Amino acid sequence: MAKVSISPNRTTDKTIRTIDRKRERERKKMFHRAKEHDQEFSVLLIQRLVDQGIIETDNVGVLQVDIAAQLGKLPYMEDFDLQMKVAPLRTLVQDPNIVSLYFTQYLIEDLVNHPAIQDIFGDDLDVYRAVDSIFRVLRQE
Repeated sequence: MAKVSISPNRTTDKTIRTIDRKRERERKKMFHRAKEHDQEFSVLLIQRLVDQGIIETDNVGVLQVDIAAQLGKLPYMEDFDLQMKVAPLRTLVQDPNIVSLYFTQYLIEDLVNHPAIQDIFGDDLDVYRAVDSIFRVLRQE
């Protein structure tokens, strides 16, 4: 009987591809869940950021509309654009939630210049923790 030769490189490549496919499916599911519940998540996120003193604003409604619009765009974003957006924060935490990373960077980079926001307080990790406390449920479903 012939002995089956298993190449360690082939096995490793197969495992890596399997993990990548699993992460991609998880990411797509998270993006679609976020889009389906965009209004709820936007209300919860802005409320959490204001309650924890991360943002100071005079118009919560406008920010909720902007967050809901960003949640609606997530499933349609190009992978390159998404990766460029989260690149500065990729090493912030171990095993990060991609939606939380994206919105942390969105707050720090884009919303800081929004006319309804007076200021954003805290460091990147504080903002990420507040954002992730809302979007953590996307991974659990």
